[in-house]
Amino acid sequence: MTSPPIGVLLMAYGGPSSLAEIPGYLADIRDGRPTTPSVLQEITRNYEAIGGRSPIAELTHLQSQGVERALNPADGEPRFRIYVGMRHWAPWIEDAVGLMAADGITRAVSAVLAPHYSGMSIAKYQGRIADGLDMYRASIDFAHIDSYHAAPGLIDALAERVNIAIARWPEEERESVHVIFSAHSLPERIIRAGDPYDAQVHETASLVADRAGLASDTWSWSYQSAGRSPEPWLGPTYPEHLAALAERGIRNVVSVPVGFVSDHVEILFDIDIDAQRIAHSLGMRLERPPSLNDDPRFINQLASIISDRARSAGWM
Repeated sequence: MTSPPIGVLLMAYGGPSSLAEIPGYLADIRDGRPTTPSVLQEITRNYEAIGGRSPIAELTHLQSQGVERALNPADGEPRFRIYVGMRHWAPWIEDAVGLMAADGITRAVSAVLAPHYSGMSIAKYQGRIADGLDMYRASIDFAHIDSYHAAPGLIDALAERVNIAIARWPEEERESVHVIFSAHSLPERIIRAGDPYDAQVHETASLVADRAGLASDTWSWSYQSAGRSPEPWLGPTYPEHLAALAERGIRNVVSVPVGFVSDHVEILFDIDIDAQRIAHSLGMRLERPPSLNDDPRFINQLASIISDRARSAGWM
């Protein structure tokens, strides 16, 4: 008798599919804490500026389809079945776990579509899986992928984007181009707690710079998209960093957000609109190459990591 396929739960942050969903989305992110009218208005304006919705659900489904094709042979019984769950919006992670149980899945690999581990991010997704197992009284053996921040396919795909963006300048100007790598900021207290996030994002940036052939003085690091809370967040912030580069006389800048694998508001607004506005005010030209989204090298690398995790769990 053929054994059931191995489940794969791909998870992403989630985002509103319309302006009307923003209050509920913010309530979920803030764990029910009230959102002030000024914050709601600001977030709503940000989403209006990128078309009134987040594309992350569609992009995650495209990524999941690519991973499923890469994992399963073109003919014969599929070895893996892919599911998608979002941490902060539909389709919810907990409901995806319930669907997996209803489909008879007993073994599954989980992967968050963010390459770097933190107890404040990846661990929270894994906690939602546990909640789903409890909610649906399901028995599924999950093998988690904690991070893949140094995976060769990820590094290669990001390095190619560095070179794509630099090539937008005439050849004689390319030596003047400075590359900023970035990831989503988190509260500074994660450093004191020994969280690996800061070390992992910097390692990714260094590996991409080496792979792209960047000299040490032609690239730098910035955090972006810090949350709205009074505690200190990891920096430097993107506006601070752009200003510091401008003071050094740097006028040509490439933005490569290595902490994100698809387009959503932190890319489409925070970089393409807000950072672009700041760069323009400083007399700088800022270019951003396309996000990874369903780039074949990234998708194939992710599929390979999932397959290896299933193998290490003894399922293949």
